[in-house]
Amino acid sequence: MEYREDKKGNKISALGFGCMRFTRKGSSIDLDKAEKEVMEAIASGVNYLDTAYIYPGSEAALGEILYRNHCRSKVNIATKLPHYMIKSINGVEKTFQEELKRLKTDYVDYYLMHMLTDTSTWDKLVKMGIPDWIKEKLADGTIRNIGFSYHGNTEMFKQLIDVYNWDFCQIQYNYLDENSQAGREGLQYAHAKGMPVIIMEPLRGGRLVNLLPDSAKQLIRQQGKGITPAGLAFKWLYDQPEVTCVLSGMNSIEMVKENVRTASESPAGSLTSEEEELIEQVKEEINKSVKVGCTGCGYCMPCPKGVDIPGTFLCYNAVYTEGKSAARMDYLRCTAFRKNFSSASQCVACGKCEKHCPQQIEIRKELKNAARELENFTYKAAKSAVKLLHLY
Repeated sequence: MEYREDKKGNKISALGFGCMRFTRKGSSIDLDKAEKEVMEAIASGVNYLDTAYIYPGSEAALGEILYRNHCRSKVNIATKLPHYMIKSINGVEKTFQEELKRLKTDYVDYYLMHMLTDTSTWDKLVKMGIPDWIKEKLADGTIRNIGFSYHGNTEMFKQLIDVYNWDFCQIQYNYLDENSQAGREGLQYAHAKGMPVIIMEPLRGGRLVNLLPDSAKQLIRQQGKGITPAGLAFKWLYDQPEVTCVLSGMNSIEMVKENVRTASESPAGSLTSEEEELIEQVKEEINKSVKVGCTGCGYCMPCPKGVDIPGTFLCYNAVYTEGKSAARMDYLRCTAFRKNFSSASQCVACGKCEKHCPQQIEIRKELKNAARELENFTYKAAKSAVKLLHLY
């Protein structure tokens, strides 16, 4: 296993175990199966295990697995505070204590503000007293490192990096999100600040494996020299020295072994020129199904009305390349789960964006199309609930 260091010199395995997708048996997690997979990963050198308060049963399952096998001290636990569900610092403390109990531990190695969406959300947490609470936990050792996870655009990510002295961060990043979400620019910005970056959704929820177009799968079979679609996506990430750890929701022993092998054989700088070209060809095949030829360059931004134009088009295209439900969930998370909404329907057709678009996209027209596709009843109801409950 390859290891990469955090800012304090701690060695983190290049591959991390994402515990959100433990196999379920009925309404519960299949604990025996999850235990075999987690322990196989740990035996192979994986030492970073990621869970969250809102992943049903995940924290308790992970805690039980580590307790049964007496290996808590061998691993780093990462879990997350659901700040959007909490109204007071007392609520923060109560939730944290519940997490410790679930995890059967008295400390958390890497603790994240879950889905920190914008600086306004952080300001709200500051008023609640979060900085003093964090300082206390770091001082007494119940939290070893503090960070945040993020879904959103590059500029807001960079602003969040600068509002606090974070120890690490977690972003969605893969070869399709190179110029969206935090993107390569955000990754490099965080790295330049000395921050370890944990990668989530390296396969876009499996979409860079199971939902690849047949033409893309054929390209990988013909030109990949035995590499799998998952291996290619992971290797693209490991090639970048700014990437600290890549999370994978592994739910089979075979998947664990394959991902461990890729992580062990893919140091930074190991991606070949042939593999780089193959990835570009695969992206071309994926993009044949897109509706809007947006490259995510961001020249159209900022929008005077706050619309996340590149993010909207990413989700709109995903409806046709990855499926409606996943695309709409990403859109909801990136535009509505925040204090300042960034929905496509906020567009007032001022046309400022179109003057700066290198692709000469009819942005106003396509934003209307995107709003019709993405902002269904469920989206509107969730957005209203966020506003009504002041969750962010």
